[in-house]
Amino acid sequence: MPLDEGSRFDKSRLPSRHVTEGPSKAPHRSFYYAMGMTEEEIHAPLVGVATCWNEAAPCNITLSRQAQAVKAGVKAADGTPREFTTITVTDGIAMGHQGMKASLVSREVIADSVELTMRGHCYDALVGLAGCDKSLPGMMMAQVRLNVPSIFLYGGAILPGNFRGQNVTIQNVFEGVGKHASGEFSDADLKELEECACPSGGACGGQFTANTMATVAEAIGLALPHSCSAPAPYLSRDAYCEEAGRQVMNLIETGLRPRDIVTRKSLENAARVVAASGGSTNAGLHLPAIAHEAGIDFDLLEIAEIFRTTPYICDLQPGGQYVA
Repeated sequence: MPLDEGSRFDKSRLPSRHVTEGPSKAPHRSFYYAMGMTEEEIHAPLVGVATCWNEAAPCNITLSRQAQAVKAGVKAADGTPREFTTITVTDGIAMGHQGMKASLVSREVIADSVELTMRGHCYDALVGLAGCDKSLPGMMMAQVRLNVPSIFLYGGAILPGNFRGQNVTIQNVFEGVGKHASGEFSDADLKELEECACPSGGACGGQFTANTMATVAEAIGLALPHSCSAPAPYLSRDAYCEEAGRQVMNLIETGLRPRDIVTRKSLENAARVVAASGGSTNAGLHLPAIAHEAGIDFDLLEIAEIFRTTPYICDLQPGGQYVA
């Protein structure tokens, strides 16, 4: 079947040609028709839309909705989105018991599973959505490893709760456990706090690991500017998601890839932003891993020196006053 000569995309140079073009790919196309795809959609660039959606914790609960906006953006820019999901292990639930042994390992499983899905189905580009501590670096690692045109999207932070007139986050609940143990809180006080501290979907509302790595995603250049700022339940997130879908099609056209963006300078910039915002020192685990996927040696000692020489300017929890 001939390629569309009027398209702005040269399908003969895209990975998806291996599953959509020529007489020998008739069985592949038959599977696509079974899913309701049109001939035009089959021959358009195929864009993976990967999410870490699950019901384990609020961090990732909004990702499925946001993925639909990404898909709309891809379609509007003449691409064909292919949605898939991967796992996540959320530290907020995994901590304090044997489950925490699964946490860091899940980062590698996320990166590996996204890579396998993308390679196995010859998708041309990737928009990856993630919402909790290990899923953010895992998704970015996959994008840099694959080095196909990619955009990262953060699921967004949770809204603050209100406890007796004060903004609270999950941090206050942990502190409440201590107050209960010391006798400062009654059973009723702790129950009231736990029921109001987390009023929506989204990641923990401080500059903990998820928000820190979202900051990294923008600083490093894998996420669109400002796209990590809107809280998870805000419908304004859908506008960022749709724009990401449109922009990844531009990346296919121009050939701009993650390793063109993730350089030593961008990694150093990301480390400075972490330090300036009072971000999680877990960035010291994740930045070298992302750098490794780009073939860059960027180690903990270099990050420590950047942290040492960068002023702390953001008054954000857990080290500061304001929720993030």
